[in-house]
Amino acid sequence: VEFITAKDIQCIPEFDALFIRETTALNHHTFRFSRKAEVEGIPVIDDPRSILRCTNKVYLSEALKAANVPTPRTELLNRSTFNDKRLAEIEAMMGYPVVLKIPDGAFSRGVEKAENRDEFLRHAEGLFERSRVILAQEYMYTPYDWRIGLIGGEPLFACQYFMSRSHWQIYRHVDSQKSVAGAASIGDGLYGVDLKETEAGVFVIEVNDNPNIDGGVEDKVLKGALYERVIQEFTRRIDKARSG
Repeated sequence: VEFITAKDIQCIPEFDALFIRETTALNHHTFRFSRKAEVEGIPVIDDPRSILRCTNKVYLSEALKAANVPTPRTELLNRSTFNDKRLAEIEAMMGYPVVLKIPDGAFSRGVEKAENRDEFLRHAEGLFERSRVILAQEYMYTPYDWRIGLIGGEPLFACQYFMSRSHWQIYRHVDSQKSVAGAASIGDGLYGVDLKETEAGVFVIEVNDNPNIDGGVEDKVLKGALYERVIQEFTRRIDKARSG
């Protein structure tokens, strides 16, 4: 394994595979590296399609809905058409609290919780300054979320992520089988599927294309075998690319 930086995009053809372990985004060098590897015929995780799909919460919402995967009720709000009537519809559907998100937020950034109409309008105004479209999502409280790691369409790890103390998100920023079916709508790369387990059942919150794999956390059970499984997936893809 050799580490490369954002300056090394021209070196991509020298390698057998590319493993991106940096938070991905479309207008970002991670996406350019991913596309470069794909053009060169080099196996890459995360592939451009996965980045495109996972970093767009609007696409994710529609893809999960199309796959009949249980998710919290989600509605799209457009800056140009949002008005009192649309707000009243959301309130009638979901009540309060309501979670508001921008389509390309990550690590709980660009995500707000509105406890009432005044907070809804205030948060929506701030998010509409960052995005023409935002999502309003039914709020589901659980003391922890499940994160199911998948690679090559198979489960890799399962973690309980507890909420930050006195907060409702896993990440708190100051000042600033259904699961497998859901991920299959995205691709066959490395994903983290976030689930909420409630009395009404299990719901998929989102699919992440660049899930955390931290020593002593996601690898606590499998230990070194987790990393061996990742390398095996790359070996399989390299052999397939060479034989193809």
